[in-house]
Amino acid sequence: MRAVHPPSDPRATWDLPAPGAMPRTADLEPLVTRVLAPNPSGMTLDGTNTYVVGAAGSGQAVLVDPGPDDAAHLAAVEAALAARDARCVAVLVTHHHGDHAEAALPWGARFGAPVAAARADVAGPDGRVLEAGEQLALAGTSLDVVATPGHCSDHLAFRLESGAVLVGDHVLGRGTSVVTHPEGDVLAYLESLRRVHDLGPSALYCGHGPELTEDPAAVLDFYLAHRAYREAQILTALAGGPHTVDQLVETIYAAVPSALWPAAAQSTRATLAKLRAEGRVEDAAGEGVRLA
Repeated sequence: MRAVHPPSDPRATWDLPAPGAMPRTADLEPLVTRVLAPNPSGMTLDGTNTYVVGAAGSGQAVLVDPGPDDAAHLAAVEAALAARDARCVAVLVTHHHGDHAEAALPWGARFGAPVAAARADVAGPDGRVLEAGEQLALAGTSLDVVATPGHCSDHLAFRLESGAVLVGDHVLGRGTSVVTHPEGDVLAYLESLRRVHDLGPSALYCGHGPELTEDPAAVLDFYLAHRAYREAQILTALAGGPHTVDQLVETIYAAVPSALWPAAAQSTRATLAKLRAEGRVEDAAGEGVRLA
């Protein structure tokens, strides 16, 4: 396969905490405390980041992505609320995946706080279904609701008054986000990356991994370039003849641990769906996919 060179990840030179070294609780700015859930894995990195958001002295806070319904995590979140002398007045969810949303309804009930999300089943019968473009006035501050579909169809981000954006799984603190098929949509994902880029974020507070504060725009540029790189790898491989998804993954992700290949296969299927929609590839009967 002809060499296709990967884009340079700007985070490689940043002073970010090593994997496994993120603190359980960290104050990121006056508005935001991050609490790390104890659910590390190959897909969740150090674990799910739960964000406690609210103006100092307001006596109130919003939880964004409560994460797993775990007793130790709940205790850490309650300690963060106590440190702020704040009560939880709302639970916001970026998307329905369990590592972000599992605790939403039980914790909402515990705190007597409504749950808000893009999907009614996540928000629950007494919750609120959010729409893109809304501005939420909560806990002495405001959060803008930003549609960021792509990783999955119901994904949202929340822009803070400080200019930081809580991006959920749209952007990760390390590596790149998975866009699965058929749940994810690469075209929507690329549009969402550009939408967040246009906000000019002062920081990206990710669903997994460390916060990105040094040059958020450069990370978004890298994410766009990375998607173009994977697409070019697929087209280059198909130039040599038809390939199945498994053959593409084995070729393109040869340097990636095989335990992550199932996720890579989903991302490859999502990219192939985009290329089919653009008329650049087509199914080859019994042979996988070929150039159109």
